[in-house]
Amino acid sequence: MRHRSEKITMLGRELEILMGERHKLLQVVGASAALIASLDSRQLPREALESADLVVTSINALPEETLRDALAAVRAEIEEDANVASH
Repeated sequence: MRHRSEKITMLGRELEILMGERHKLLQVVGASAALIASLDSRQLPREALESADLVVTSINALPEETLRDALAAVRAEIEEDANVASH
């Protein structure tokens, strides 16, 4: 029984690590989506177009719920930073 309890504890820790990594990845995706949305592709250097297209294609391939989570993760960070700056 003790062995099973240790496995459950290890799985719980691993899940916490994975959820933390997911949150960081959602922040990266959300920030990338916000950046891409604010760009005017006609003004990007030619060298940057391929990279921007790769980011856009990757973001567009995400499930809608994941993209919403990513934007929410960034919005929370932006709002928190704005609140700190205004005080």
